[in-house]
Amino acid sequence: MNKVQAVLYMKHYNRIFNILYTICLCLTVLALARQLLPYKTVFTSSHAVKSNPANDSVEVKRVALTFDDGPHPVYTEKLLDALKERGVSATFFVTGEHAELHPDIIKRIHDEGHLIGNHTYSHIQLTSANKEQFQDELIQTNKILSEITGDEIQYVRPPYGSWDKKIETELNMFPVLWNVDPLDWCTANASRVANAVLKKVTDNDIILLHDYYDTSVDAAIMVVDELQKQGYDFVTVDKILFD
Repeated sequence: MNKVQAVLYMKHYNRIFNILYTICLCLTVLALARQLLPYKTVFTSSHAVKSNPANDSVEVKRVALTFDDGPHPVYTEKLLDALKERGVSATFFVTGEHAELHPDIIKRIHDEGHLIGNHTYSHIQLTSANKEQFQDELIQTNKILSEITGDEIQYVRPPYGSWDKKIETELNMFPVLWNVDPLDWCTANASRVANAVLKKVTDNDIILLHDYYDTSVDAAIMVVDELQKQGYDFVTVDKILFD
């Protein structure tokens, strides 16, 4: 082999070496990148979708719808139909006098998986002068509801939010208040009520509405439809308070 052939051979050898070196370097970089990047690629039938393992266990936003003063013979039934159609659970704080008038609706609320709570017998507000009467109304309403549902009633929504911690201990009942109050009883405008809720509601809130008004029921349905679009899950109040 003469000098010219030797030079050409060395150039050819160096070119092959550089190509092989570049390929090895690229493969090494790709291998390191796959280990360091926080994303993995999941292939479906027609698309490659990037997912982040850190986000795989994102918690679902939850909210509790609660309804006071019912049951109403028309509006509560309308509400129950809408909730059932949408797969939504709610909590109903009913008065004893209305429960006595409509035991079939109380039974339906119970049988469809909603939570039932006590709202006194006659919607009495607790004061310093009527504590004994207030307790009697809670006991009376608990008895009515238990006879219809077969369940022990554990939760109470005190009318106007008036409560005494001593009653909680004496009757072994847990008071449930609220975070969002659109004052639905003040207006006959369902859209206004729904907007008032949607402007305030956040994760784990308890919404106060009344199933004794047609516009409140319409507003509740609007709220459900919008919050479901936003990814909210509707649960009973016990899930918000204790889960």
